[in-house]
Amino acid sequence: MRKVSITAVLMLVSCNAIANDDLMMTAKQIFKPIPSAIPALKDNPLTTEKAELGKMLFFDPRLSASGIISCNTCHNLGTGGVDAGPTSVGHGWQRGARRAPTVYNSVFNVAQFWDGRAPDLKAQAKGPVQASAEMNATADHVTSTLNSMEDYVGKFKQAFPRDTPPVTFDNFAKALEAFEATLTTPGAPFDQYLNGDGNALDDHQKAGLRLFMDKGCASCHNGINIGGQEFFPFGLIERPDIKLLPAADQGRFEVTKASSDRYVFRVAPLRNVSLRAPYFHSGQVWTLQEAVGIMSEVQLGAKLTENEKNDIVAFLSSLSGRLPKIEYPILPTRTKETPPPSLDR
Repeated sequence: MRKVSITAVLMLVSCNAIANDDLMMTAKQIFKPIPSAIPALKDNPLTTEKAELGKMLFFDPRLSASGIISCNTCHNLGTGGVDAGPTSVGHGWQRGARRAPTVYNSVFNVAQFWDGRAPDLKAQAKGPVQASAEMNATADHVTSTLNSMEDYVGKFKQAFPRDTPPVTFDNFAKALEAFEATLTTPGAPFDQYLNGDGNALDDHQKAGLRLFMDKGCASCHNGINIGGQEFFPFGLIERPDIKLLPAADQGRFEVTKASSDRYVFRVAPLRNVSLRAPYFHSGQVWTLQEAVGIMSEVQLGAKLTENEKNDIVAFLSSLSGRLPKIEYPILPTRTKETPPPSLDR
C-alpha cells in the first residue's frame, strides 16, 4: 500500500509539472516580457540629455496657458501614470471626454490615444498641450516660454546639438517622447514567469492566466503590453450600458470616418492595471472584478462565476512591474520674458 501511495503522489506531481509546463509554453506564445533595455524610437535617437530634458518638460506646468497644468497632472507617475479620474479636468475646469491612458509602457503601444490618432509618442505629445480642454496652449506659447529661460535653451542645445535653432515645437515633442520611452515597468511576476520562473506566479494567478487564455481574453490582450496593439469595437457581442459607452463618443470613427470604426477603440494595455482604477475609456468602473465581468459579457458573450473573476483578477495583479524611481526635477526660473499665465483664454 505504501508503494502504491508513493507512486500515486509521484504521478500527481509529475502531472502537475507537465500541466504547468504546458501553461508556460502556451503563455510564451501569446505574451512577451517587458525588455530590460529601453526600445529604440523611430527618427528620434534616445540620449540621456534628451530624456532628462523631456523629464523637465513633463513636469513643467508653465507650458500650459494657465501655468498650473503639466503632463504629470493627467498622467501622474505616482498613481500608475494616470489621474484620479474618471476623466481628466483641464483648462478652466473643463472635463475631458475620455479617461487618461497610462503613460507607463505606452512606448509599446501600436498607436497613442484611445482612438489611435497619434502614431507615436512625439505626435501624441503635441496634442494635449494644444487642446483647449486640456493645457490650452499653442506651439508659439511653448517655444516662447522655453526660449525665455536660458537654462532651457542650454538644455535644448545639449539635447539637439545639430539643430538651429534648438528650441522648436518638434524638438519639444521629441524630448518628451524620449523621457516617456524610459517609463517602462519590467520585472513583474508575470515577466519572471515568462522568463522561466515557474514559481513567480502562485496557483491562484496561474488559474487566472489559464482562464484568461481559455476564455478568449488573450485574443485581444496579448503581446508585451498585454494589449495596446489592435483596435476592436467596445461591445463586440453585446452593447454596454450607455454610461460605459456614451453615444456621442464614436471612438476611432472620428479619426478614419469609416462606418466600421464606430465605437472602435484601441485595446487597453493591461500592464499595471491593478494600480489605475477607474476603467474603460469612460472611466466609470472602479473595480477590476466588475471590469472583468463586463468585458467577458460584452466582448466574449460569456458570464463568469465569482471565482473565475477572482482568479483572473489575481492574474492581472501579477502584471504590476517595477515602477521607475523618478526624482522630481528642479525647473528653470522664469524671467520677465516668460509669458504670464492666463486663466481667461
